[in-house]
Amino acid sequence: MTFPGGTSVSRLSVYSGHPCPDGLEGGTPHLHTASTEAYVVVGGRGVLQTLDLAGPRETVLARGSTVWFTPGTIHRAVNHGDLEVVVVMQNAGLPEAGDAVMTFPPEIVADPGRYREAATLPAGDPEVVEAAVRRRRDLAVEGFLRLSRSAADGDLGPLRAFYDSAVALVRPNVARWRDIWEATVARQSRDTGELLDALERGDGAHLRRASLMESPPRSRWGMCGHLLAHDVADPIIHP
Repeated sequence: MTFPGGTSVSRLSVYSGHPCPDGLEGGTPHLHTASTEAYVVVGGRGVLQTLDLAGPRETVLARGSTVWFTPGTIHRAVNHGDLEVVVVMQNAGLPEAGDAVMTFPPEIVADPGRYREAATLPAGDPEVVEAAVRRRRDLAVEGFLRLSRSAADGDLGPLRAFYDSAVALVRPNVARWRDIWEATVARQSRDTGELLDALERGDGAHLRRASLMESPPRSRWGMCGHLLAHDVADPIIHP
């Protein structure tokens, strides 16, 4: 069984140091094409910059803040001091399978080959990888700033074009995503329905099959910062 509700969970330390092209410290702007994402702030302070067809906005993030945003919301976490977030992501497995699209400039997002080249991080030397993470972030910030400025001026054409390019990029993955969704979110919904049917009959056999599951954190680079991610698809099952 995956994490409750077919979600995933990770601990995020939002990038600090090495300011972006606009002088701010923070993550890589991107959107999700099929999944809603939630931030539960557990430490520090910052802002969440978002962009959708309603225009750009900023939401203050402080300890105790809980915000979430639906597919299509371009988002960028900005660190004003030790910003730490627990991230809960809908549709466990889809974000890891490429649901996110970064806001690279339009000439890159419109070309699948150039997009893959810009988005893929090298393996090996941690310093080389970290430098590639910053280059990727800065390229996405460049595109994000262009989109935000256009939207603020009342021109939503570039944002609509970005949405079209994002759909074209992920479309080849949809059949594989459907399999992931069927095995996680849809399966959990069906299982709940079966449990309710059993309880209505007075059948509590499932209570005797109770188990405890655990997923130790795994450190990796994320788009918004350094992640301690948990493998929710293959947990440790304690008897």
